[in-house]
Amino acid sequence: MAKTHSDIGLIGLAVMGQNLALNIADHGFQISVYNRTVEKTEKFVAENPSTPGGVVGTKTLEEFVQSLAKPRKAVILVQAGKATDAVIDGLAALFEPGDIIIDGGNALWTDTIRREKALKEKGLRFIGSGVSGGEEGARFGPALMPGGDREAYKELAPVWNAIAAKVDAKTGKPLTGAAPGKPIKGGVPCATYIGENGAGHYVKMVHNGIEYGDMQMICEAYALMQGLLGLKPAEMGAIFSEWNQGMLGSFLIEITADILKQKDPVTKKPFVDIVLDTAGQKGTGKWTSVNALDMGVPAPTIAESVFARCISAVKEERVAASKILKGPKKKYRGSKKALVQAIHDALYCSKICSYAQGFQLMRTAQQEYNWKLNFGEIAQIWRGGCIIRATFLQKITEAYARNPKLANLLLDAYFNKTVKKAQENWRKVVALAAECGVPAPTFSSALAYYDSYRSARLPANLLQGQRDYFGAHTYERTDKPRGKFFHIDWPEPTRPQLEA
Repeated sequence: MAKTHSDIGLIGLAVMGQNLALNIADHGFQISVYNRTVEKTEKFVAENPSTPGGVVGTKTLEEFVQSLAKPRKAVILVQAGKATDAVIDGLAALFEPGDIIIDGGNALWTDTIRREKALKEKGLRFIGSGVSGGEEGARFGPALMPGGDREAYKELAPVWNAIAAKVDAKTGKPLTGAAPGKPIKGGVPCATYIGENGAGHYVKMVHNGIEYGDMQMICEAYALMQGLLGLKPAEMGAIFSEWNQGMLGSFLIEITADILKQKDPVTKKPFVDIVLDTAGQKGTGKWTSVNALDMGVPAPTIAESVFARCISAVKEERVAASKILKGPKKKYRGSKKALVQAIHDALYCSKICSYAQGFQLMRTAQQEYNWKLNFGEIAQIWRGGCIIRATFLQKITEAYARNPKLANLLLDAYFNKTVKKAQENWRKVVALAAECGVPAPTFSSALAYYDSYRSARLPANLLQGQRDYFGAHTYERTDKPRGKFFHIDWPEPTRPQLEA
């Protein structure tokens, strides 16, 4: 029997909204749904008549609001930006003080900060929650990154903890086997309170930036095996399947193996060979890179993964350029087995550096926005449900358990030892890629990041001298305390140096 009022509501019945609503209903919560197109709501309710919690369709926003138990909780899953603002404004006009609005879209974190502040002035509570895992994750268990009013999240937590992906308490491995009406029971939920106002959406943005890096690095491993060894897609699929059983085990490695083994239904050729080499993007990787630049945090590997998508988009230009611009003729003549292992090591080392950059970015952001982020918990909730879920994240969880104030993942004993052991292969792969003309921007930038971070002295001393020469930007001296700045009168550089 349906309840008089629903436990929670959801607005926006596109694919993600429908799947999340069904996930919520599968866990015994009655959910009201509303979509601007009434026919879509009616069709969705008609197709799902017997979920454990029950799905209630509403035709108007007023009816939707009246259907919710107080304090009302409504999840918004519509297009980020103006569409989200419009829905929030509509709800705000009908909600009462203490009611809770949850934005589950890919919102820009600064928009979330603005919205939370504006709604607080009206007595309403706001949660900006990252939701990662795509359609399947939304349906059977996503990773959830909520930020905003802590007390409001306590009221949402029973729902969020129930619907989140689950991992084994001891191993951290994702629990699988969920089916419609039969959710996973037990395990540790991949959901935790991230921090105030926009913290949840910020962490989701960094997750997506890291995701961009992971995907591009895998593509470079594929390109190297194809370009240097001439391996066929099915052969590479078998290699990725093998890698998925070890330290590189992850959702993205798993699906890469599946994609490489897939035949095109039309031509019967390898599927990957008939896919046009132009990649799309929705902007979250770019947001991560722009924010890193704004805060002065080095995140070159994430940025290179965004640029790789950008250069892939100029397909016609590249085809024309390929007829004019020539590269080296050198070919790899060595052991196939040795090179495959070297590419494996290069991928893992580059991955470590990419994640190190992402966590450094979050560490700086918490100072910028007065958040208190728990990096160990963030790594924990990324172990299941989300796109970057991987065996590797258990190692990050353990690293922050050993040292919650860890400045950089590379300084952790496990990651330090791993890179030390594998870096010879990493360097060989980057060098070989350059010698043979195979682009490997994320492998290369990750190595440059590692070498820069481990260098006690960089050539920035010369750069600062240049800045002082043409712009009187001053410089610090190696023989004086930090924080004291000097300037040379360059027309007469022999004059005594002036303290700025």
